[in-house]
Amino acid sequence: MAFEKITEQSSRYRHLEKMSIGELLQSINNEDNTVPAAVALAIPQIEKLVDAAADKMLMGGRMFYIGAGTSGRLGIVDASECPPTYGVPPGLVIGIIAGGEKAITTPVEYAEDDRDQGWKDLEAYQVSNKDVVIGIAASGTTPYVIGALEESRKRGIVTGSISCNPDSPVSKAAEFPIEVVVGPEFVTGSTRMKSGTAQKLVLNMISTSIMIQLGRVEDNKMVNMQLTNEKLVDRGAKMLMERINISVYEQAKVLLMKYGSVKKAADSFVK
Repeated sequence: MAFEKITEQSSRYRHLEKMSIGELLQSINNEDNTVPAAVALAIPQIEKLVDAAADKMLMGGRMFYIGAGTSGRLGIVDASECPPTYGVPPGLVIGIIAGGEKAITTPVEYAEDDRDQGWKDLEAYQVSNKDVVIGIAASGTTPYVIGALEESRKRGIVTGSISCNPDSPVSKAAEFPIEVVVGPEFVTGSTRMKSGTAQKLVLNMISTSIMIQLGRVEDNKMVNMQLTNEKLVDRGAKMLMERINISVYEQAKVLLMKYGSVKKAADSFVK
């Protein structure tokens, strides 16, 4: 079957400029409501990648997200949230975007079309077969991502991909492809919409599941979270009160601040 770019198909809606604000919002929401069902269909694919990635990371490997445009930015967002949420080192989950840091806020022309640069960007981190590389490309055709996956796979590195078209070149380049087919976008071709939402949901599932496998969550609590603001200190103190069964908030807060995390404070209290 020939590869079909569903993400480029015409929107189901016409004459958007004639819609009222209420009609626009309702229509966008109607489309967004279809995304979780599409993600659910991909869970078996997601499970295979998470299983392989967790094995590597339990042995000390790192996880790299690599993408261009919106896809690259989503990878950076997910990677940057792992240290504060789970207390892991900043270099454990790394997001790479075509065009470098500038491309996070400003589009870099033609950066995604360089098939060789993706691997060069990975090499800057001394990537090895201990690590995992996940390519993110809504269209499934981004040369920057395809090249990075192909070179990684040649070197025995575990590879995964997240795309929104079936049987795409990106999927063929990855050992563990994930395809979340969300259909045409509300604004034709605007993959920052449903496709971006689907990719974010999948990234949430991947990183959260792996962090739980790595022991960074206990019960349902972020016991290793970094205490970077008052909200998190308050949350941590209350978690600690529950965990070690004390009723004095200030006592829990002092203990928490002394040890820097709920887990360390609780472990010290037990000892």
